[in-house]
Amino acid sequence: MKLGEALAERAEATRRVEQLRARVVGNARYQEGETPAEDAARLLAETGEVLDALEALIRRINRTNAAADMGPDGTITDALARRDVLRLRHSVVNAAADAAAGTGERGYGRQLRSELMMLSALPVAELRGRADALARDIRELDVRIQRANWAVDLLD
Repeated sequence: MKLGEALAERAEATRRVEQLRARVVGNARYQEGETPAEDAARLLAETGEVLDALEALIRRINRTNAAADMGPDGTITDALARRDVLRLRHSVVNAAADAAAGTGERGYGRQLRSELMMLSALPVAELRGRADALARDIRELDVRIQRANWAVDLLD
């Protein structure tokens, strides 16, 4: 099985757990004189089985990510860490550019000449350029990660 297939299976198992959780909660109590639509105890047991399988799958995915080499990007785990930090960096630079530009502020401009003028403490255009470069880096790294996901076999 390829790592990409395991990731899709993990997503499906996570969705299944959430569906089962909702069904357990919906059937955990019922009105006297009626019967619940489903057996909450059976649903809870099924949820436990799905969670056990999910844990085993996540362990295999993590072992594979830590061992799979992506060349200059290091292991897949290294690349995922880099992507996470790039996303955070992009978010911070974008927020700084928005704040410096006054985006989202009502009445940002002066109404009267006697009012104080708000000035930007940061170079907005430069920040926008950095944000664009970071977004490009994120996309390129994400493509390399996706490529590796479909090239690497899942470890036991």
